[in-house]
Amino acid sequence: MFAERVFKEKELPCRLVGVGHAFRSEAGSRGAEARGLYRVHQFTKVELFAVTEQEQSSTMMEEIRRIQTEIFTGLGFPFRVLDMPTEELGHAAYRKYDIEAWMPGRGDWGEISSTSNCLDFQARRLHIRYRPVNCSSASGAVASKSKGLPFAHTLNGTGAAIPRLIVALLENGAQLNEAEQVVGLVLPSVLRRFWLAGDTLGPYARITWADSPTA
Repeated sequence: MFAERVFKEKELPCRLVGVGHAFRSEAGSRGAEARGLYRVHQFTKVELFAVTEQEQSSTMMEEIRRIQTEIFTGLGFPFRVLDMPTEELGHAAYRKYDIEAWMPGRGDWGEISSTSNCLDFQARRLHIRYRPVNCSSASGAVASKSKGLPFAHTLNGTGAAIPRLIVALLENGAQLNEAEQVVGLVLPSVLRRFWLAGDTLGPYARITWADSPTA
């Protein structure tokens, strides 16, 4: 979409949101993690993407993180944000946040989202640059029309990985009786307008809509 693009400085930051399908050829090869919805061959997710000036990318990374945490806070399940160490970064990422939700069925935290700041790694490969207002590069050198323009920075994050959000919502919202049978499900009220079925789950269980499901 942006290959060989030269942005005007006033066009940055450029923010995009897209819905796409991801495919995992390794699904089914990791033992217990392959069971259920946690690791599937194909899933739908909402992706967040941004192109920024070189000086803007750190601020944009925090903006994306705030959007993600606002979404998950509204869904009401326990989650945590991890600032990943260098050995956990992909080859393109300069810095990365992972967001994990508590999943009682796994007895552990499970990744539901991430945010990566790739600096100019992707922009150099795709030749995505921008023209500063003063036509100078980040180092202060005068940029010509043909070369010397600074490379943009790119960032990406996951707004919603649908199957894993379903896992977190169902497992944290399930209400069990003394026999460990599901007798109810507490879901966040923000999702009610998207719910197409009734509030009953079989003959014995009902959905309760709440502002704070985990309170």
